[in-house]
Amino acid sequence: MTEDSDTERDELTHTTEEGEVQMVDVGAKPDTERRAVARGEIRLTESTVEAIRGDEVEKGDVLATARVGAVQAVKHTWETIPMCHQIPITNVETDFSVETERVVLEVAVETTGKTGCEMEALEGVTTGLNVVWDMVKAAEKDEAGQYPVTGITDVGVVSKEKRVLD
Repeated sequence: MTEDSDTERDELTHTTEEGEVQMVDVGAKPDTERRAVARGEIRLTESTVEAIRGDEVEKGDVLATARVGAVQAVKHTWETIPMCHQIPITNVETDFSVETERVVLEVAVETTGKTGCEMEALEGVTTGLNVVWDMVKAAEKDEAGQYPVTGITDVGVVSKEKRVLD
């Protein structure tokens, strides 16, 4: 696969000359195999991370639930992001890394079609991390009901590739 290149970066593709919002017409583009990988992390207290590792979180298996949430989000991205095309998802991979005071999630999405899957990978990461937060929020709250440590950070696309089909 080769890196996607955008030769018309100065052209606004989601807005008409009259300022109206539009979905980009990708009908004339060739089908390509595409893959995008996004990553993000959630900061947690060390005791919460240990509870995740030991499968001791009251609500259940945090990472299994977050994995399901991430995959579900990937499949429904077109419903939550305006002007995002509904694309055929051919594969989703989720990889969690449980570190001392954080959980890192990487989501890889693959499709074959006329448009990329970066937004799907990002949706998978953000939703997966939100599910982690939801599953552990009781353990993360302080005496005042606040979250002084918990935070989702460093969400971004780490790679994207495409290859024109023969």
